[in-house]
Amino acid sequence: MKRFAKLLTAFAGLVVSGSAFAAGGHALPYSYTPDTSNLASLQRGARDFMAYCSGCHSMKYLRYNRIGRDLGIPDDVLKSSLMFTSDKPGDMILSSMPAEASKAWFGQTPPDLTLETRARGADWVYSYLRTFYVDAKRPLGVNNLVLPNASMPHVLWALQGWQVKLDEHAEPSDHGEGGHADGGGEHHGVPLKLVQPGSLTPDQYEKFVGDLVNFMAYAAEPGKSIRTGVGPKAMFYLLILLTLCYFLKKEFWRDIKH
Repeated sequence: MKRFAKLLTAFAGLVVSGSAFAAGGHALPYSYTPDTSNLASLQRGARDFMAYCSGCHSMKYLRYNRIGRDLGIPDDVLKSSLMFTSDKPGDMILSSMPAEASKAWFGQTPPDLTLETRARGADWVYSYLRTFYVDAKRPLGVNNLVLPNASMPHVLWALQGWQVKLDEHAEPSDHGEGGHADGGGEHHGVPLKLVQPGSLTPDQYEKFVGDLVNFMAYAAEPGKSIRTGVGPKAMFYLLILLTLCYFLKKEFWRDIKH
């Protein structure tokens, strides 16, 4: 029994720490804690996902009207600002990019992102979007610190700018160090240096990526906020019921004893 408990504890530790490691087994350079109760952040993230990601990536398990209902977005704003591939709010979020053609262009079809943060972890997605760097050896001219030889181009380069990878003895970049107002962003010493700024400052880009990952975390589990809100109420109800059952049991046994 003790041996089983030790194995269970070790397995739990692996599950908890799994999202903190990149594909190559190295610790992720950034960590991020989503805050899906922050509606303003989720609204910005939804806007940014539709503008920069939905051209290639779908969210086929999420409907437009679910986003509008959950994030407090009116139908007219939803249709005019977020719906680019459909005019029906009840439709799923599907990319207009043809699957076969995209496979020929990028080497593989861009994956659906509905469950990406659940599959890889918010830390992984957050780190991935912040660690593209220039690599002349790659077909698209960029590589990624978290996912080496990634087939995805750096679609956010105009916002972030261009980074280069430092050698092992160089001073690591300190851009993005610190917390994030709409979630939890943390920096662990990244061997990248910004050599050409984008339209956003490093702090602004950090906030941008945080909002985007926050929205993706919501999309992966839209009912989470409702479930966590109902949980304490259910526990309170069960506690009251337990108390009533206890006194009812005492009343029954008093009659039996007499």
